[in-house]
Amino acid sequence: MRRAFESATLKLTGWYLMILMIISLLFSTIIYQLSTQEVSSRLESLQLRLEDDPRWLIPENSTLRNIRQGQADEAKVNIFFGLLYINLFVLGMGGVGSYLLARRTLRPIEEMHEAQSRFTSDASHELKTPLAVMKSELELALRDSSMKKQDYRLVVESTLEEVDKLTGLTHTLLQLSRMDLASINLTERVDINQQLKHVQKLLDSKSRIKLKLSKQAAIAEGNESMLRDLFVILIDNALRYSPHSSTIEVSSTATGKSVTVRISNAGEGISADDLPRIFDRFYRADSSRTSQSASKGYGLGLSLAKNIADTHNADIQVVSEPSKQTTFTVVIPKISQNH
Repeated sequence: MRRAFESATLKLTGWYLMILMIISLLFSTIIYQLSTQEVSSRLESLQLRLEDDPRWLIPENSTLRNIRQGQADEAKVNIFFGLLYINLFVLGMGGVGSYLLARRTLRPIEEMHEAQSRFTSDASHELKTPLAVMKSELELALRDSSMKKQDYRLVVESTLEEVDKLTGLTHTLLQLSRMDLASINLTERVDINQQLKHVQKLLDSKSRIKLKLSKQAAIAEGNESMLRDLFVILIDNALRYSPHSSTIEVSSTATGKSVTVRISNAGEGISADDLPRIFDRFYRADSSRTSQSASKGYGLGLSLAKNIADTHNADIQVVSEPSKQTTFTVVIPKISQNH
C-alpha cells in the first residue's frame, strides 16, 4: 500500500508540475512577445529621431536599419535565454514544491488508511483471542469422556463469559463505526445533571459515587444517548480502576458558555508514558493488563469516549498522579439561549 501512495504522490506531483509549467510558459510567451515588441518599437523610434536630427552625423538609412535590426535580434536572444533560465529554475523549484505539496495533500489520507489498517488488525486480534479460548475449551470437553455434569457446566459458563466479551466488543465496534459514518442528531437539549444521576443509579450498586452537581441549569446541546454513554464509560472506568472501598467523585459546573464534568478516582493512576495514548483504540496501559478487572476490557472505551466528545465539540482531558488520583475533565458547550 505504501507503493500505491508513493505512486499517487508522484502522479500528483506530475500534475502539479505540469499545471505550473503551463502557466509559467504561457506567461513567458506573453512576456517575450511584449518585451520584443517594446524593444523593436523603441529602437525604431530612436532611428527616426536620429534620422530627423541634423546635429547627428548618421550613416545611410540602410546601414542604420541594419544596426537597429541587429540590436533587436540581440535583445530577442537575451530575452529568450533569460526566460529560458527562469523556466528552468521554476521547473526545478516547482518540482520540489510540487512533491512536498503532493505529500502534504495525501498525508491525511495515508494516515487515515494506516489507522484503519491498525484498527482492523487490532480488532481481528481481539476477536481471535476469545474465539480461541472457546474453541479449546469445547474441544477439551468433547475429548474428555470422564467429565461430569458439573465440569460441563463450568465449560458452558466459561464459554458464555467469552460470548459476553464478544458481545460487548462487537457493540463497541458498532458504536465506533456509527461515530465514523452515520449522521447523528446533535440538536437535543441534554440535562447533564440528570444524565449523571441516571448513570449513578445504573452503575453505583455499592454507593461509591459521590455527586456534587451544579445548582445552575446544566443544559447542553447534543445527543442524549451518546452523552450518557460518555459518562457511563468514564465513571465505569473510574470504578474499575480504583479500590473497591474508595469513593468516586463526580462534579458538574455550569458557566455561561459550557458545562464542565469532572470524574476523579483514587488508585494506581496512569503513568506519564501512557497518558498520551489512553484514547487510542485497543490501547491498554501495562499496569492495567495484569489486573483482573481490566482484563474484561478491550481498550475501546476511552477511544469511544474521545470520539463522542469530539463529535460534540467538547474537550476531554485527563490528569493523573500515579498511586494517588486520576481526574477526567469534560467541557461541553452549553446550549445557546436562542434554543
